[in-house]
Amino acid sequence: MSLTLDELDSHLFKCADIIRDAVDPTDYKEYILPLVFYKAISDEYEQEREEIVEEYGEDFADNANLYDVPIVPEGHRWNDLRQESENVDEAINNAFTEFTQANPDLSGIFNANFMEAGGLTDDRLIKLVEHLSTYDLDRDSVPPDMLGEAYMDLVRHFAEEEGKSGGQFFTPPHIVQLCVRLVDDFADGMTFHDPTVGSGGMLTEAAKYYREAQGGDPSKLTFTGQEINPDIAAIARMNLSLHTLNGEIERGDSLASPGFTDGDDLERFDRVLANFPFSADWAKDDLQDDQYGRFDWHTKLPRADRGDYAFIMHIAEQLKEPDRGDESGGKAAIVIPHGVLFRKHEQRYRQPMLENDLVEAIVGLPENLFQNNSIPSAILVLNTDKPAEREGEVQFIHAADEAFYEELSNQNELTDDGLDHIVANFDDWTTEERVSRTVGIEEIEENDFNLNIALYVDTTEPEEDIDVSEELAELRELQAEREEIESRMTEHMEALQYE
Repeated sequence: MSLTLDELDSHLFKCADIIRDAVDPTDYKEYILPLVFYKAISDEYEQEREEIVEEYGEDFADNANLYDVPIVPEGHRWNDLRQESENVDEAINNAFTEFTQANPDLSGIFNANFMEAGGLTDDRLIKLVEHLSTYDLDRDSVPPDMLGEAYMDLVRHFAEEEGKSGGQFFTPPHIVQLCVRLVDDFADGMTFHDPTVGSGGMLTEAAKYYREAQGGDPSKLTFTGQEINPDIAAIARMNLSLHTLNGEIERGDSLASPGFTDGDDLERFDRVLANFPFSADWAKDDLQDDQYGRFDWHTKLPRADRGDYAFIMHIAEQLKEPDRGDESGGKAAIVIPHGVLFRKHEQRYRQPMLENDLVEAIVGLPENLFQNNSIPSAILVLNTDKPAEREGEVQFIHAADEAFYEELSNQNELTDDGLDHIVANFDDWTTEERVSRTVGIEEIEENDFNLNIALYVDTTEPEEDIDVSEELAELRELQAEREEIESRMTEHMEALQYE
């Protein structure tokens, strides 16, 4: 039977109900996401196996070269898991181990040890496996884009379950969509990168946008990312696989040990999308003499306890640049804390960034958009090859007013109209009263390279015009009403013989 996305979402969300109270909510994703991935891969493998047997015969069914999907070893396929009634946790662990041995390129994708989760009894795991068995998840049953979207909905669901701690690996969809649209105009052959990739939402959204908004084929793009948390890196790898995207996710700290290099240089990309951890510690002492020359905007490096500009310089170095032999320039959309725009001691980094004409736009966002951070944020748009008509200018967009977002129960969310408004102003390079303004570098220099949006866009609420005659008429009405009330009170007092 064919499923809608809502039905598939509901089906996957029920997995959490099955293991609720058996493991901590912060661990739901560690057990459910790998099983969903394994079910989808196993279903797709079985589907391909049937086609191979039908075309070439049983003797060729185990020829790995005939498969377009990862090999699921005999004895460890989904239906084999369904036959287990005892020691199900061990059976799942063994299936994952055999799978990664058969597919070395997916080594490290499964990190959870089901045998260490005491609350996941045989009964619980049998229910979970049987629940996931309700529907086939192969490509003929569920299109890859739908399955990938449902998978991201599941990631979002777990982030909400975890509350603040879940926000560290998941960027809200409306912010991701805005970042993608601010660096759009994609083409076949382009490369996309996220140095703090989390669960991979930025990359999969770029692929979705290319397919749905531009009518492109995401299989002709390349997606890469790096993530310091091994469990979250595994989720990102599964996410790319379920979306059938070409690419690679590296584990590790992208500042201390960048995973994508080209000899003595960093690999450069057409598009970089990032939401790095705000004001996080970084290995400043170890990177004083960085071999890739990333942190050369000033002789003094950013503070060890505030790595914002370390990430920004790293990302700028990852962008393609015509002056360095690339055919075209690169663009980046980076989610940043507002302090990056105006902190005094960081003027030393803003100045070269602006003098090199890297900054294309700054979009100020409302507060309370993230689960783990209520402070207002912004999006910094970098471009190493700005169009001639935008050279020497920066567009400031103030999108923090209520016209751009709606208040939800526990956080705010940009509306579709708000997103369209921001993107339209950026695309058209518009100056709009109290919303946006394009500003020359000279004016920014006069402000000591301070990028505080309020310096360039009037963000104050307009005062209402006062109609003096109307206000006087209302005053007279109130005075007459008061006189009438005082007269009645006097009559009552006299009747009661009060003096």
